[in-house]
Amino acid sequence: MSARKIADVLFFLGLAAIIVAGAFFTLRTYRRLMQPLVLRGAVIKQDSDARKQSPIANVVVSSPDGLALRDATTNFSGGFTIAFRRSVKMGEPIRLSFRNPDFQPLNFEDKLSDKLYVISMVPLRNEMAATQSEPEVKVSNVMVRYSTQSRRTDNVGSAVKTFQVINMANLPCRNQQPCSPDGKWKAQVESASLDAGQGNVFRDARVTCIAGPCAFTRIDTDNFSKGGQIINVTVRNWSDTTTFLFQAEVFHSQLDNIVRRTYPVIFGRSMNFTLPSTAEGPTLEADMNGGQIVFPLGPTPILSWASCEVRVEKNESKDYRCELKQGYDFR
Repeated sequence: MSARKIADVLFFLGLAAIIVAGAFFTLRTYRRLMQPLVLRGAVIKQDSDARKQSPIANVVVSSPDGLALRDATTNFSGGFTIAFRRSVKMGEPIRLSFRNPDFQPLNFEDKLSDKLYVISMVPLRNEMAATQSEPEVKVSNVMVRYSTQSRRTDNVGSAVKTFQVINMANLPCRNQQPCSPDGKWKAQVESASLDAGQGNVFRDARVTCIAGPCAFTRIDTDNFSKGGQIINVTVRNWSDTTTFLFQAEVFHSQLDNIVRRTYPVIFGRSMNFTLPSTAEGPTLEADMNGGQIVFPLGPTPILSWASCEVRVEKNESKDYRCELKQGYDFR
């Protein structure tokens, strides 16, 4: 083949490559433009103490102007995602309403952007506390009791630790690690560890976010799921300050059908605890005005004195978050 023919072949191959690359770029750009804009946010309880800023589940997020494709509902972590119609562009003013029967209605206005939205809602109880005439029922000595079957080891207790990941939302990262997973926002990374003591090991360890914009966090390093004498976890947070609950069961010797106890972590009017996947027949015990009452914890906890949410993790452990109802208070 002559040099001219070789040059012609190379020319046409290069031209074909340019055409294919251009078509691919055009198709990708078209798909991106056709995708609706999405707003991501988290709803938390308003409080000056970051440990009491519990995520709020089941908040209905809607667009009064009909700009959203559909309403959204916050999940266990308080996170939500709401997509807008293709006619809505970045920078346009939007209005959103946030509704939950236990919180004051909230209307939100801003210009649409891709920043992280953290919405704080005020509990209705703040309005009613001043006019409440009946004395509050005092709830104390709260304990969770459950049983498990263990053929080789005995649970001799549980270890609990809370830790915070202090950060501020919507600070550009500018390649200064640590950053959010997409590299856009400044993040903070914190670690926590538990030591079971010589001769003991941890099992059924779990880590859950209990306050702050939990939707914008992730576990970077999991050195707790497999257990051991010393376990640790590393958490990344790219929004406002969050609070985590680190908990595990301590095992030492062999026993079957043991009864185990754990104590919830209480901040303000919120109560948080987790149960391992092996937990059977869990009950919540508490003293109310001096008398002890036992409440069975079914798949969907129904308590006369608190509203509870439960989430089942991938390892089948369960996270519980309960908020006291009007007329009750932790002592």
